[in-house]
Amino acid sequence: MPDNRVRVLARVTAKTSSVEQVRAILIALVDATRKEPGCISYEFLQNRSDPQEFVSVEEWESAVDEQAHFATEHLKNAIVGLTGHLAAEADIRRYSAVR
Repeated sequence: MPDNRVRVLARVTAKTSSVEQVRAILIALVDATRKEPGCISYEFLQNRSDPQEFVSVEEWESAVDEQAHFATEHLKNAIVGLTGHLAAEADIRRYSAVR
């Protein structure tokens, strides 16, 4: 049986003056996302040596489930909230497990 799961690492870098605002927006995103259909796991990590850097570690049942995430109100609201607070565009990378 093929593994259709998608693993996602998404890197977000806050502006120096916006670290706490970005952190709060990302924290608020976690619980709602975990309740989405097809979400296996979803968390944000903050870099200990560079607190401006956050990385989401996600696992989805399928690419369809992961793409549906972008249509949710909570993610749309987070994207609006992050406007003006990021030092660069988010770097989103999708992976499959090597078996």
